[in-house]
This record gives sequence, structure tokens and C-alpha cells, in this order.
Amino acid sequence: MNLNTLLGTEFPFIQGGMANVATGAFAAAVSNAGALGLIGSGGMDTETLRTHIRACRALTDKPFGVNLMLMNPCVEEQAKLLAEEEVQVVTTGAGNPGKYVPAWKEAGIKVFPVVGAAVLARRLTRYGIDGVIAEGTESGGHVGEMTTMALVPQVCDAVDVPVIAAGGIADGRQVAAAACLGAVGVQLGTCLLVSEECPIHENYKRALLKAADTDTMVTGRTTGAPVRVLKNRMAREYVRMEKEHLPLAELEKLTLGSLRRAVFDGDTDTGSFMAGQVAGQLREIKPLRHIFEELYNGYCTCGKGMAAE
Repeated sequence: MNLNTLLGTEFPFIQGGMANVATGAFAAAVSNAGALGLIGSGGMDTETLRTHIRACRALTDKPFGVNLMLMNPCVEEQAKLLAEEEVQVVTTGAGNPGKYVPAWKEAGIKVFPVVGAAVLARRLTRYGIDGVIAEGTESGGHVGEMTTMALVPQVCDAVDVPVIAAGGIADGRQVAAAACLGAVGVQLGTCLLVSEECPIHENYKRALLKAADTDTMVTGRTTGAPVRVLKNRMAREYVRMEKEHLPLAELEKLTLGSLRRAVFDGDTDTGSFMAGQVAGQLREIKPLRHIFEELYNGYCTCGKGMAAE
């Protein structure tokens, strides 16, 4: 089954639930452009999330969903809210959503946890989930260790539910590669940051367009919370402090509010510009619809080329 058939979307694409970026308005724009828009609950309290869900619903009649961060201190209330609001799709990150799945399924919600290992994917299938999103370390933001190329086929072999590939996908060749690995569709993040509709600061978009293939780095490996970001003064200082084994409190002081400084203020020195390794492929700012059409057409061209071999 293709992801677009499963979700009722035009394209087999899901937008990543990027904290402070994936607003109700942005999710609606993604859905209206033919993919599945997601509201990112990271950094939101329950009432803020409710507001974004209702704003999204007012802006689109297409399917949309919510990415629930299970480490959010409001997670219990937010999990109930998703059932109350009858959100069509829920993706989850940073934990095991098992105890919430029955109520979501009763409300008719499709559930897709994000996983970074096959063993976790296999464990989650016992809860009756609709599929899994296998996210490789190439992605922006919080990352695991396995690459998408290695992770996706192992997850596909481990479970009997649809698998969506994520991490390192920004053009049709990568969508085609994900399909060859067994994925029914893909989740997109970094390449959507340079869409016209994305609400991030223009400095963030310019930094992405200037980035080369080696211009991301991972901070937080020593603390157990690795995050892939664009290289800047803050990121380099964080890694230097890690190497010197400075206390966690000192590291957290450096990063406190850094994502918001990137997204809203465009602070190129002290902001946390979360981005995946595909940043080096981004060349211009385009409408979401244009991005999706290019991805899909490129994927179809690759498929025809392989079939002709």
C-alpha cells in the first residue's frame, strides 16, 4: 500500500513535526499542497496545541496530524486532547506511546511512531499501530545512530506494518531509494524549511541555502541527547564544552532558548539551526506545491529509469 492511499493525500509524503516550526498554519499549508501536514507539539502546552489544531482545521479540509513529543511535561493531557479533537493522524517521538494507542485507535486515529532501531519498531507493533517512521541519523534535530540506508530495510524486515522512511530525503532520487528499501512513503523536514510558506526567520532560510554538504554537526552526544544542527558559533562552543567534560548545567545554559532564537530571531551566532545533512542540496526558496511536485516527478523518473535497465 502506498502512503498516499493510506492517508488520503495526493503525495506519499509526511511533513516532519518540527518544534516551533510546524504550526497549525504551516501544517494546513502542507496539507493543502498535497502532503500530510503535521503540527509539532514540542514546546507547546495543551491549550496552545488545541489552538493550533483548530486553526489548522479552519484552514484546510485535507487530512492533517500532530506529532506528539512523549517527553513533553503535558503529554498526558495532550494525548487525551488528540482523541477529543479527533485528529486524523498522530506521529510520536522520544518514547513509547503504547499506553495512549488504545484511546487513539478508538477515536479513529492512525498512529505512526518514529523509531531509530528495528527492535523498537518490532516492540511497538504489539499495540496495533498503523505503521512506523524509520528515521535515520541524517535528519535534522534529535537523531539516533543508524543511517536511513541501513535502518529502513531492517525495520521493513522486522515488522508487518507500513514503513515510512525519514532522514536524508530532499529530492526524487532519495524518495526512489526509500521505495527500493521497502518504504511506502517518506517524511520530509529540512527541505521544507526553505519553502515560501515555512514560518522560520529569513536568516534561517539563508543559512540553509548557503550550507554545504559538510555544514551540519551533532551536539549532545555525550549527554545522551544528540541533535543535528548547522555549524555556527553556538554549536562549536557546545562541542568544545562537551570535550572538556563541563557539567550538564553549563551545557544547558548555553542552549536554553536556542531553537527559538533561530526560528523567531534568526540569531546566526547563538541560535540552534536544526537541519539535516541534505541542507547542502537546497538551492532556492520554493512554494510547497513546487517542492512536492519536483520530489514526486523525480521519484517517478527514477522508477522508469530503473525499470528500463
